[in-house]
Amino acid sequence: MKEDLMWKTLSEKKVMDCRIFSVVMAEREAGDGRKGTFVKIDSPDWVVAIPWFLKDGVPHFIMEEQFRHGTATVTREFPAGLVEKGEKAAAAAEREMMEETGMAGDFTELGTVCPNNAFMTNRQSFFLVTGLEKKAGQSLDPDETIDIVEVPVEEAIRDMGTGIYDNGIMMMAIGFFLRYAEQHPELGLRGRQ
Repeated sequence: MKEDLMWKTLSEKKVMDCRIFSVVMAEREAGDGRKGTFVKIDSPDWVVAIPWFLKDGVPHFIMEEQFRHGTATVTREFPAGLVEKGEKAAAAAEREMMEETGMAGDFTELGTVCPNNAFMTNRQSFFLVTGLEKKAGQSLDPDETIDIVEVPVEEAIRDMGTGIYDNGIMMMAIGFFLRYAEQHPELGLRGRQ
């Protein structure tokens, strides 16, 4: 760690408590004496499940279409959600997958990053899910409406970042998936990209 780049926290004050995050003002001082007030978003950690399966020999993802209030649009995404207090990321991914799709499977952690460390404090974990098995119907939150769709992996990769695939976190998920798939030919992507 580069000590000369570090800023010392002088104080922090929560200024707003929202349903899924808190806004915190942080007073900080640089090593050269400069001081500033910075906004932090304290949020629970997030998880994304990337359900993968073969259909007639073609790699597919299970994805969701849902209305997103931030942009007032319908997006196509992987099952995802918040990690509840005291819950491990893997357990949260399994829970979200079951609630949103009614499916279970074998979970492999692909990686963890900060979604935007300029002002967010949380981590985002990504899990590949194979061996999918339908166990139940959806068990959605009162404010969720989700349609489940089967999408060829090639389509999701090709279109990610455009149109209905307009979600930056899904771009991260595809990046983690592609890195993993390079080392795992059983996912059927070698020679397809």
